[in-house]
Amino acid sequence: MDWSAAQYTRFEDERNRPIRDLLARVPAADVKRAADIGCGPGNSTELLRARFPGAAVTGMDSSPDMLAAARKRLPDVRFDLGDIATWSDPGPYDVILANAVLQWVPDHSTLMPALLGKLTAGGSLAVQMPDNLDEPSHRLMRETGSAGPWADRLMGAANARTVRHDADWYFRVLREAGATVDVWRTTYFHPLASGAAAVVEWFKGSGLRPFLEPLEADEKTDFLARYQAGIARAYPALPDGTVLLPFPRLFIVATRW
Repeated sequence: MDWSAAQYTRFEDERNRPIRDLLARVPAADVKRAADIGCGPGNSTELLRARFPGAAVTGMDSSPDMLAAARKRLPDVRFDLGDIATWSDPGPYDVILANAVLQWVPDHSTLMPALLGKLTAGGSLAVQMPDNLDEPSHRLMRETGSAGPWADRLMGAANARTVRHDADWYFRVLREAGATVDVWRTTYFHPLASGAAAVVEWFKGSGLRPFLEPLEADEKTDFLARYQAGIARAYPALPDGTVLLPFPRLFIVATRW
């Protein structure tokens, strides 16, 4: 799937808030090396570097468009093209940040211990993943995908994200792999001034991508019109047109023994 840095950063202030909250819970040890995997356009890398100003920070992403934006934003940081699932860098790192990316990477039972193994003793894996598959925003994606003339082509779109596990599953897997684990879930309520249209624009940069990529231009227009109509019903606007978008996220900080 192709990523658009410009689309993703339209709501950068809102997307940055959970990164700050996650990094605030990472133990402030002597961090010398830190990696931002799935760094996107570099906003998370920038916050990682600000949190640990003495560390040598690098970024990695699978999208050339995202990397181009990241390199423009932070020209003095090394950004590499790569896939988290096959990331061979052994480290060791003091911090590995994976913000809003591991939901796209399969086989967490293997992936999580592997990432933990790239840490120094006392190093932390900091993970944040959207936990919104049961929200109206994502239910409506699936319903719109299955109800139109594109249904056959979009049969696999709902499975683009990896199998979702509960907090206790991550706690158990990471503790058994040798870490002290801090897990929590937060629901953010984002006021979006443009109502249902803003909700659609938000998810065009993330969750809607697997549904839109297989479609022709006119089909995308039709799909988005149907989806936005459902969003308007699911998230009624306030009198001034603002929609309050609930966005649950799962957080994990695993610190290696």
